[in-house]
Amino acid sequence: MHSAILLPAAVLVLWTLVVLIGILFTRFPAIAKSGMDLKNLAPGGRGQDLEGVLPANVQWFSHNYTHLHEQPTLFYALVAIIAIAGAGNGLNAQLAWAYVGLRIIHSIWQVTVNTIIPVRFTLFALSTFFLLALTINALRILL
Repeated sequence: MHSAILLPAAVLVLWTLVVLIGILFTRFPAIAKSGMDLKNLAPGGRGQDLEGVLPANVQWFSHNYTHLHEQPTLFYALVAIIAIAGAGNGLNAQLAWAYVGLRIIHSIWQVTVNTIIPVRFTLFALSTFFLLALTINALRILL
């Protein structure tokens, strides 16, 4: 069974991994430049411990990576529900693509410019609107 709604979900997973690679290409050079020795870090250290240590723009990739593990988890659940229900084509696939496209644009904005008002907030609000539309469609399908 092929459901068109699965492709945008797979693309968002791929995009999340691209952002992860972005962390590696920004954070490690910044750590090296700062003179910090990773071998001397206390056990259990986490990336968030670098807040205030590395420049803010270096952390933007990490912040966005975290965001891609928050609201999109709802998207993945909805995609699975809609695909399993056999309604993953047509309008639902288009809504999923709109959501994914907006999340990718949001990511690019956040890791480059990162002003919240009005652009980043608007992108987030629009993507949330498409997620809400998918939610309503999922409920309509299941009821």
